[in-house]
Amino acid sequence: MKFVGAHVSAAGGVSKAPLNAKEIGAKAFALFTKNQRQWRAKPLTEEEIKKFRENLKKVGISPQHVLPHDSYLINLGHPEKEKRLKSLRAFIDEIERCYQLGLRYINFHPGSHLRRISEDDCLKLVAESVNEAIERTKDVVLVIENTAGQGSNVGYRFEHLARIIELVEKKDRIGVCLDTCHLFAAGYDIRTEKSYLRTMEEFESTIGLRYLKGMHLNDAKSTLGSRVDRHHSIGKGNIGLEAFRFIMNDPRLDGIPLILETIDPSIWAEEIKLLYSMVESR
Repeated sequence: MKFVGAHVSAAGGVSKAPLNAKEIGAKAFALFTKNQRQWRAKPLTEEEIKKFRENLKKVGISPQHVLPHDSYLINLGHPEKEKRLKSLRAFIDEIERCYQLGLRYINFHPGSHLRRISEDDCLKLVAESVNEAIERTKDVVLVIENTAGQGSNVGYRFEHLARIIELVEKKDRIGVCLDTCHLFAAGYDIRTEKSYLRTMEEFESTIGLRYLKGMHLNDAKSTLGSRVDRHHSIGKGNIGLEAFRFIMNDPRLDGIPLILETIDPSIWAEEIKLLYSMVESR
């Protein structure tokens, strides 16, 4: 079974997010548990935590189908130790917020080398940060998102993600989220059945499908291999509809959150219906 949703607003408090997901017919959702463009945030109150858990039960969405995203400011591979530690502290706070809310995952971008160290040295720093975060927190699985490779970001090759996982000590606390726009922009074609299957086989052989904990379903304004991160609405970009039909009928992707981050929230409900309409009877 597929669990499709979107990255919904948590304006007015995280407890609003499950209700916002329900309004668009979502069976899964993502959210920011704090302002994603600020380093600090007030701690979650007991009342807000209680309301979030109650609303999650009320709308019938399982915690395993919620994929929170951390702050865009965090860079776990920063070449400067002081700034990397600042990111690590913020990341640990984000993990703890997810734990308080009873959530299973946190989604994060691996980091950037800022053209001051090599990609592999950056990946090693990311893994060091992840190991430290795991040691200082409980239960929550840290889910690395593949990137488009824009700027100095690492994580745009499956080998990058595999390298981080290789260096993480507690494998049960690490996972991957595949973003379709990022995948395409990084040079992985999924537009035909043959290319989709080839890409998924490469993911399996390089990383392993057991690590796939969620996906972001986005079409792309950017072109194949451009390494430019520009999302588009489903079926309106350079990826096209067929790729999403392959995803919706791939039994290997059952049971994980499939999250829209497309550019027009006003049509998320329509996009969710469209995706479910693609499911063929088995």
